[in-house]
Amino acid sequence: MSGSLIGGYVLPNKPHPLLAPEQNAGWAELREAMEECGREIARSDADLLLIFSTRWTSIIGHQFQADPEPDWWEVDDDFHEYGTLRYKLRMDAPFAERWCAAARARGLHTRTVAYRGFPIDVGTVAALKLLNPDNRIPAGVVSCNMYSDRAETIVLGKATRDAVEQSGRKAIAVAVTSFSNRMFTEWIDPADDRIHSPKDDEWNRKFLELLGEGRLEDVSQLAREFTRQANGDSKMKALWWLAATMGQHNDYAGSVRAYAPIWGTGAAVVGLVPAPGRAGNLEYDEDDTDHYRGEREVLAQQPS
Repeated sequence: MSGSLIGGYVLPNKPHPLLAPEQNAGWAELREAMEECGREIARSDADLLLIFSTRWTSIIGHQFQADPEPDWWEVDDDFHEYGTLRYKLRMDAPFAERWCAAARARGLHTRTVAYRGFPIDVGTVAALKLLNPDNRIPAGVVSCNMYSDRAETIVLGKATRDAVEQSGRKAIAVAVTSFSNRMFTEWIDPADDRIHSPKDDEWNRKFLELLGEGRLEDVSQLAREFTRQANGDSKMKALWWLAATMGQHNDYAGSVRAYAPIWGTGAAVVGLVPAPGRAGNLEYDEDDTDHYRGEREVLAQQPS
């Protein structure tokens, strides 16, 4: 039986909703929304959670977490004062191997990682602790290649879908990311947190409006402009991946559960459920790539 993607979420990539929700009403709202998403997942028949977190960065290719039970601790790179994230998670190691192979088959450079003490990123840990606190559903996690372009990231999403379909699983895809990504560089009172600029807030709200309408592919194709205007987190690669993984269309029932600043950045909780025929045709037509064939050097300077 062919597997399928039965839903998707966009979640914040910082630990504040998990570690300090009492310090800011928006952080508490984000946490409550993430916990409600977890209850939805528990009521579903999903048997696999797939996570792309912009906080796990790789430089060469893409890595897949294949330790069946990562058991360690992590401290946020920027927010030491919020303490240690202790974690013991449940990963689907056989699926990680399948996922890695599917990505390699599409031309990507891939490898699995599995050793004690490997630092699971804070975005992934916070997401899994709030979505899947009892580790009832095994997870798969892939790294965010900091140098990958849109084509490479879309290929990774298609490989993710390949692996799910081959496995027969019912999966939920989770993009762990910020929207606008300008942090305050000096200490602020957490109670006074706000989006870094009105322009960033305006762009965040426009993206969230589209996602609330289920227009995931439109958002994916607008990601470059969002990044130029609002300093999108990692060029919004997590949304490129999510759109390609879930099927590159706009036919979703979307719901924005929460939106709030985290230290100046735009954080949101969004849910997406496939709803065929809901949103109509695509509005944009950027390149659609099935196999990664290396850097095209489109930005290389031509000899004079």
